[in-house]
Amino acid sequence: MTGPRAAVLFNPAAGRGTARRVAEQTVRQLGAAGWQAETVTGRDTAGTRARAAESVASGAEVLAVVGGDGMVSIGLQAVAGTGTALAVVPAGTGNDFARTLGIPRDDPAAAARLITHGVRRSVDLGRCGDRWFGTVLTSGFDSLVTHRANSMTWPRGRARYNLAIVAELARLRPLPFTLRVDGRPVETDATLVAVGNGPSYGGGMLMCPGASLSDGRLTVTVVEAVGRSQLVRVFPRVYKGTHTSHPRVRTYTGRTVEIDSPGVLGYADGELVGDLPLRAECVPGAVEVMGPAVQ
Repeated sequence: MTGPRAAVLFNPAAGRGTARRVAEQTVRQLGAAGWQAETVTGRDTAGTRARAAESVASGAEVLAVVGGDGMVSIGLQAVAGTGTALAVVPAGTGNDFARTLGIPRDDPAAAARLITHGVRRSVDLGRCGDRWFGTVLTSGFDSLVTHRANSMTWPRGRARYNLAIVAELARLRPLPFTLRVDGRPVETDATLVAVGNGPSYGGGMLMCPGASLSDGRLTVTVVEAVGRSQLVRVFPRVYKGTHTSHPRVRTYTGRTVEIDSPGVLGYADGELVGDLPLRAECVPGAVEVMGPAVQ
């Protein structure tokens, strides 16, 4: 009698080989628990996406993603709307989807154990065109920071993101945004607009602290036009989610959000979605995930 089947997806170039080691460890751990498991990867991003889709199409019960939110994004595109559950074994610098699910971020063995002993449940996803996202769709200052950080080859990890913040602060300017939240129009000059399916992005920044993976709604955080000194003072509060009490911050909730600003890019789960205008919607129960029991 054969056990359930899992595909363990990883990027061989990530973390100087760390992702490969964690993936192989996960396969061994699943095998010891009676599962059929194999590693899955591609030569590049397109190849990895194709291999993920092939694993789902061939009947894998779980697609286990080893990496950060970029790899989670690849996994979500493959499993959303299917009978295959997504598991996350964190091995990246952001890990915000794992954080939201309550998955251990510094103990790969404990994270992998949730594949065999965790709870399978459905959670919401955001959808923007044909792209799914689990955390936050960003635009404005934060998408400019992400775009700059992604183009940098040094330094690595969190330091690269912090350096990109400093560079974009020097160029800070208000941007004209037009929003429609469930059809309700909002026009404002803003520093940034974030649309959250989950509460955090960027390695624990609680930009949309009220967002939930189970309420069927998106949470929109609008930071209105502020100067550099104000933004520098308010920014640290993002890590506790207390920035929403600032008089220049507005929040909205809705099932659909349309967002536009000339020449501005949108990023979701840290990956480029495209130029605005963009329309995002919350799709309740779009994906099944493996994780700890919800308290």
